[in-house]
Amino acid sequence: MEVIMMILTLFTNLPFGEGFGFNTNILETNIINLAVVLGVVISFVGDALKSLLDNRKQTIVKNLLEAEQRAIEAEEKLNKAQNQLQAAKQKAIEIREQGLLTAEQEKKLCIRQAEQDAKRLETLKYETLEFQQKKIINQISQQVVKLALNQVRDKLNTKLEKTFHTSVNNFNIVLFTNYKMK
Repeated sequence: MEVIMMILTLFTNLPFGEGFGFNTNILETNIINLAVVLGVVISFVGDALKSLLDNRKQTIVKNLLEAEQRAIEAEEKLNKAQNQLQAAKQKAIEIREQGLLTAEQEKKLCIRQAEQDAKRLETLKYETLEFQQKKIINQISQQVVKLALNQVRDKLNTKLEKTFHTSVNNFNIVLFTNYKMK
């Protein structure tokens, strides 16, 4: 716009009435020619340059909007990932606590079973000892009875005298009569 104004001011400074002709003053003609050339160049090139700048501006704005949209999407994805991370951490804590609880329950169960097994083994031990004692007592009793019977048989065989028989019978009669009196 300034260039056009400059050209118009140059034309207004020209003297009137001289008509059309050749100007031999090189400095004046060069300025006019330059002004005309610059005016033409600015008007044609300016529109093209303005169009290029507008296209560039639209591209930049479009890129900024896309970058802003991508930043928003990235922020949403980050928030979503952070939420998932928190959820995963919470789930891990819950799993750990559940594992500790399960381990504690299993430990108590194992201890209780071991105690029951120990009591059962202790009872079995005493029962086995009692059985073995009874078995040994029975064997000893049988041996004692057998030995006593053998000794009685030997005595009877060796002392089958009439006096011995009489004394044994008398003793038994006395015991029997004392038993009846009571």
